Amino acid sequence: MFTGIVQDVGTVVAIEAREQLHTHVVSMSPAMREGLTLGASVSHNGCCLTVTAIEGENVSFDLMRETLRLTNLGDLVAGDRVNLERAARFGDEIGGHSMSGHVMAMARLVEIDEAPNNRRLWFELSPDLARFVFDKGYIGIDGISLTVGAVEPERFCVNLIPETLARTTIGERSLGDRVNVEIDPQTQAIVETVERVLAGRA
Repeated sequence: MFTGIVQDVGTVVAIEAREQLHTHVVSMSPAMREGLTLGASVSHNGCCLTVTAIEGENVSFDLMRETLRLTNLGDLVAGDRVNLERAARFGDEIGGHSMSGHVMAMARLVEIDEAPNNRRLWFELSPDLARFVFDKGYIGIDGISLTVGAVEPERFCVNLIPETLARTTIGERSLGDRVNVEIDPQTQAIVETVERVLAGRA
């Protein structure tokens, strides 16, 4: 489990691309590596990955074909930066919201609204997932726990404070970029349950 509070930003230093499998080597800070062991879970842009090797500051992770298909991690090249979060532990403060690290889809950045000291980003989302997005609800964007600012047909926005822009990669996003999306699982469960009940009554 993760909380959506990005702890650091790592740099991809190497990618070994094999058929339907990539190995990413990411440079991680000493604080992020403290106590890190093989088999541990680390969120990369909101996607839960398993540590496969540790060599100094460089940590390796394998990305299977489903990960490459569903997330923006398959688009990365050496030198790109990723949002990182270690798995939550019992007793940790949950500053964001509960996230599984299972990216459901990607959303495309379609509008950037700049304002003094903050930024509003609009994302286009497929209809099958848009039904789970509600005004003031939670959503995970590239591993960042954010509050939905507004919802329009097949798109939604989030509002970003300077701290979020400074501590994560979301401030580097440009129009047309794709971000990883994780819908709030509690909202998804409620919507699907209501839909089943209504369908049964019909």
